[in-house]
Amino acid sequence: MRNVTLYLDVDGVVCPFGATGNTPWGSGWRLANAGVLEVAYAGQLVDGLNQLSRVPGVRFVWLTSWEYMAAEYLCPAIGLAGGHWPCLSAEGAGTGEAWWKLAALQEDLAANPPDGIVWMDDQLRYEQEALAWAAFLGPRILTVSPDPRRGISPAELDAVSGFVTSQLF
Repeated sequence: MRNVTLYLDVDGVVCPFGATGNTPWGSGWRLANAGVLEVAYAGQLVDGLNQLSRVPGVRFVWLTSWEYMAAEYLCPAIGLAGGHWPCLSAEGAGTGEAWWKLAALQEDLAANPPDGIVWMDDQLRYEQEALAWAAFLGPRILTVSPDPRRGISPAELDAVSGFVTSQLF
């Protein structure tokens, strides 16, 4: 059985910035009070992430500026089953000009090496060092950098599902 670690951001990925109109799923945006602010989200995306989280061998990890608040506040507000997922933080991810998320992810991979990696972050498309590192890993990693005003689309979630359930070699 293949084990895959899926690193998940919140803002611009699960909860888009300034959501208007319909979701990429064709439904209206749902709104929820996540303790510190109101968030918009697509119910179908949450359902899909919950379904993926039940696949044997899949490990979800929070990699978001929300840090522990994703599990504590966001999950109960939107019905995402991520309250027990580990959370990486900027603290301990090194200092300097490098993107803290890349450093934190690399530290986690060293401690918990999976067969495959999925990294979902809207900022990823702008982080050249992270993209170069991902390119080096080749077929072991799937990067998803959704439109931050729309969040993860059905096609992007389908790609993640396919990657998680496919054989690596």
